[in-house]
Amino acid sequence: MRKHRRNQEQTTDVDMTPMLDIVFIMLIFFIVTTSFVKESGVNINRPSKGPTSADGTTLVVEINEVNEVSFSGRAILADSVQANTEIALSKNPNTSIIVKIAKSASTGVLIEVVDQIKLAGVAQVTVAQHKT
Repeated sequence: MRKHRRNQEQTTDVDMTPMLDIVFIMLIFFIVTTSFVKESGVNINRPSKGPTSADGTTLVVEINEVNEVSFSGRAILADSVQANTEIALSKNPNTSIIVKIAKSASTGVLIEVVDQIKLAGVAQVTVAQHKT
């Protein structure tokens, strides 16, 4: 008797369809369950020409490169911006205010100054960059 040997090569194929189905289902699940958070920020209105008030009075608050604040040309602390703004508004209620900030100044100081001005009762604050 002769023994028959099979010399056939057995090939095995792996079916990838179920794995692809699972991957797409997981992808859809993660897309649907992802929550997007809206970042809060500060809205800054940039005028096309510069602000003008009814009588032309404009106060300038400057923040330099080392975060020093000056109000109409004199150096003050950032905490005293509100008091100085209230005094200026009591003299002339139609005064507009521009905050000029140096490019390398801290954003935190800008926010603090703008908050102080708004606490003094000014609705619109214009922010501009120093042209140096």
